Amino acid sequence: MRYVAADTSKYREAAYAAPLDSLDPAQPALFQKNAMWPIFERLRREDPVHFTPGGEFGPYWSITKYNDIMAVDTNHQVFSSDFMRGGITIGGGMQNVDPLPMFIAMDPPKHDLQRKAVSPAVAPSALMKMGPEIRERAAKILDGLPIGEEFDWVDLVSKELTAMTLATLFDAPQEDRRKITHWSDVVTFNPTPGGIVETMEHKMQVLGEYADYFMGLWNKKVNAEPYGDLISMLAHHPDTRNMEPREYFGNVVLLTVGGNDTTRNTISGSILALNQNPDQYAKLRADHSLITPMVPETIRWQTPLAHMRRTAVADIEFQGKQIKKGDKVVMWYVSGNRDEEVIDRPNDYIIDRERSRQHISFGFGIHRCVGNRLAELQLQIIWEEILKRFPEVIVTEEPKYSRSTFVKGYETMKVIIPTKN
Repeated sequence: MRYVAADTSKYREAAYAAPLDSLDPAQPALFQKNAMWPIFERLRREDPVHFTPGGEFGPYWSITKYNDIMAVDTNHQVFSSDFMRGGITIGGGMQNVDPLPMFIAMDPPKHDLQRKAVSPAVAPSALMKMGPEIRERAAKILDGLPIGEEFDWVDLVSKELTAMTLATLFDAPQEDRRKITHWSDVVTFNPTPGGIVETMEHKMQVLGEYADYFMGLWNKKVNAEPYGDLISMLAHHPDTRNMEPREYFGNVVLLTVGGNDTTRNTISGSILALNQNPDQYAKLRADHSLITPMVPETIRWQTPLAHMRRTAVADIEFQGKQIKKGDKVVMWYVSGNRDEEVIDRPNDYIIDRERSRQHISFGFGIHRCVGNRLAELQLQIIWEEILKRFPEVIVTEEPKYSRSTFVKGYETMKVIIPTKN
């Protein structure tokens, strides 16, 4: 049977009944229920640069409107990403772990040098070579799915395709692909009883295994001829080959999480969005060329990374508010992508939207996601292959959302592919 979306009206009532200055959008429990939207809606309308004095992540500013987010994202002179100032997540570091050096958590000029070292791996010429391999893998995954039986789309499709691509990017053995995605999940997971890691001690043990594995890849690559994978590029580029092990591991974490979460959760999100909007699904089945605008529309609608954080390095007046040196400033991409003043009907999923690339899911400015075209390519290919095979993929129950204010994704999504009549 088809799922019916949960009623979240009570969260809207609560968001508008609460005193404005008490609103705290950074609540993992709300993201886990997909119930954070009314808070962002109210903040955009009434207090788009909003200060939360306390909560799980301490005091911070919320930037919730599209153009304000762009203004912060492009002003790295005042709003710093530097890991020594707290890095790029509202909690700092990797969910209660000290911030790691990585190029997204650096300011120029060091950021620019390290980003340049790995960017050839996802350049257009590299993507042209990867495309046929991604298509072959996507086809194999889809051909192996159980027809007429309920299964978890996240596990069998979204995780599997992105894991295969990640292993290729790192030139790691394919049999280790699920290790890599597991490590990525652990990085952003807050230890919870019954979770993938239950204690900080367990988390640190897993992160140690993660670091050791990739140090082994580094040692293999640094003593070999240069190759086109990410580890070889870091090991041989003059601006990165002498980096400290902790800095190398930080960049591995960045490339792993960026390559895993963005694509994986957008693939799952596309299935959910089309099920919630059957008119759009029918439109897509009738015209497969609409996959091309559907891809960026899905990335906007999903917004797989909900926020990025900056730290003010000087006092600044911003939209009439006084932000002080040292203040934590959170750009809520998930809110900016629903800004009614910039995007027409932003809560609607419109696969042939005229300006579908108008979104900030990949960030903006110098920190714009280095692998954004690879994410789009995987989504384009998987849907081309899906439409060749299946008339419909039906979501059967409410998906289980991630308990995170950073990774906006899915733990499980039960679906069924009906047998053909």
